[in-house]
Amino acid sequence: MSRRSALLLLGGGSMLLAGCSSSMDSGQRPGGFLPEPINPAPGGDVLGSGSVRVALLLPLSAQGNAAGLASAMRNAAELGLNDFRNNDLTALVKDTGGTPEGAAAAVNAALSERVELIIGPLFAAEVRGAGSAALAANVPMLSFSSDPTVASPGVYVMGFLVNDQVRQIVARASSSGRRSMAALIPDTPYGTLAEASLRQAAAGSGIRLVQIERYSAADLTDKARIVAGAAGQIDSVFVPEGPGVAPQVAAVLGSAGIDPARVKMLGSGQWNDPAVYGNAALNGAWFPAPDIAAFQAFAARYRSTYGSEPPLTATLAYDAIVLAAGLVRAAGPRRFEQSVLANQEGFLSSVNGLFRFTPNGGNDRGLAIYEVTGATPRLVAPAPRSFTGS
Repeated sequence: MSRRSALLLLGGGSMLLAGCSSSMDSGQRPGGFLPEPINPAPGGDVLGSGSVRVALLLPLSAQGNAAGLASAMRNAAELGLNDFRNNDLTALVKDTGGTPEGAAAAVNAALSERVELIIGPLFAAEVRGAGSAALAANVPMLSFSSDPTVASPGVYVMGFLVNDQVRQIVARASSSGRRSMAALIPDTPYGTLAEASLRQAAAGSGIRLVQIERYSAADLTDKARIVAGAAGQIDSVFVPEGPGVAPQVAAVLGSAGIDPARVKMLGSGQWNDPAVYGNAALNGAWFPAPDIAAFQAFAARYRSTYGSEPPLTATLAYDAIVLAAGLVRAAGPRRFEQSVLANQEGFLSSVNGLFRFTPNGGNDRGLAIYEVTGATPRLVAPAPRSFTGS
């Protein structure tokens, strides 16, 4: 039977599934009969009580801030299950300790309990340490990593990818008439990814890259002066920096001679932070992000339930668990097959909007473009709600 072109509502409005065939509700999973699952290890944290088991791998006992982030992600997953009424999912929460060895042990423990999907782990090194075991067992993994180098068929990354952010902010600059760009990029691994993404996006959008400078904290001012020397040839400048540093970079560029009234400053998804929203140094600049109002609504519900503010990364756990619950309902025995997980019409989250997994394990997202105003960011271009034509 042909695939439906309409988006299908899954569970209480939390997730929409595109491209789902009505034939997904019947048939057997690959490999034939699935044995009765064994009971989870006593004392383990378990979310939900459905018949379909998934694992949720988080660095709950890791050092530093990772444990707090893991706790927030666990809470977000619980919130997702509660939002998805009458779901048939059980999530077995496993601690990775934040290490490759811990992640591998957590995957093996989950596989012994007959899970059908692994959600997590968080860090790229953990994915490298654990992904092979999941692949060997033919159990797909939805990791929270934003490192595209750990992705492969069957091992997906859910994190916000820099190439996707750069492609969309550059496309918006091009559609608004910008034609010549400079970039001031940190000399970091993230900066290397951002530069490669910028070169590819500019070539595809017809934008001329006049000047690209990589900087460290020690030579930021000198590199900003080099970029400012090209001010007469550019109409935009790209600064993929975090919220703590981006305002400083903007101020240095201004002091070096870049006029923000004429040269549009463009940021990356790292700018999606309250520290940027109200910063006068970035006034008028554009950045890509999921729907901010949708995240704020999620944050309000999280706050009401758990009494604290959720980090943006926690929304990935919410989306993953709701997606799993939705696929159980919509796709039946085929729920976690690659053709279902990586269907190219994608999924629509009530929190992070449109996304899809690519066959090679990466992801694409439909992002909005916002302008820094000194208060609440102004929506410049809404996020798309379908991948039609992409």
